[in-house]
Amino acid sequence: MDRALLDGGYRCYTGEKIDVYFNTAICQHSGNCVRGNGKLFNLKRKPWIMPDEVEVATVVKVIDTCPSGALKYRHK
Repeated sequence: MDRALLDGGYRCYTGEKIDVYFNTAICQHSGNCVRGNGKLFNLKRKPWIMPDEVEVATVVKVIDTCPSGALKYRHK
């Protein structure tokens, strides 16, 4: 886990090959994440972010569209 992100208010969603971090305080609610991939990001599910539901490349591609920086990832 990335301690700096956690200390910065991000929550970690752990995957086998990649971890996804989300900071609700800076999210601009553009919706790029949920529109980008419903298997990875699903607001009706707990947890709503599940990195292992898709390929690592998909995680990277979708998170890279986040305009606010509220979503980050770290490869393992």
